[in-house]
Amino acid sequence: MNQHIQAASETTPPASASVRRMKWEWAAVVYARLALGAAFLSAVASRFGLWDKTLDLKHFANFIQYAAEVNSFLPKAAIPMVAWAATVAETSCGILLISGLWPRWVSLASAFLLAMFGTAMAISFGLKSPMDYSVFSASAAAGLLAVHAFRQPDNRRSIPE
Repeated sequence: MNQHIQAASETTPPASASVRRMKWEWAAVVYARLALGAAFLSAVASRFGLWDKTLDLKHFANFIQYAAEVNSFLPKAAIPMVAWAATVAETSCGILLISGLWPRWVSLASAFLLAMFGTAMAISFGLKSPMDYSVFSASAAAGLLAVHAFRQPDNRRSIPE
């Protein structure tokens, strides 16, 4: 019996290792949230010309054309609504990921949104396009954020106390 207890204690990491692991996990979660949130907001800023230091709907008109290409399987009449819905969804997910609010549902929504984008790109342009832009990788990262958030006892924020 002593050997069993000794063997178990040898495999249990010291408390300090557990704390270090938790800090690394927390840092990785925050990094993923900020990176995904910033990517969503960057895409929205681009479609309104903010990266070009302008603010106009000419850029958004170009985005509507791109949305039509990505969603070539949809009726043309649906494209403006899809473009605006994507913009609202990306803005919302970006802000909420960065702020850390509702991490379970926002991460899940982000994973789903990115999977839809990647699937639409793959249908319209082939699999290379979403792979080149790491859309499925970003979707997987959002999925991991959702898994992490669902494991947490407090679902309001993923910032440690």
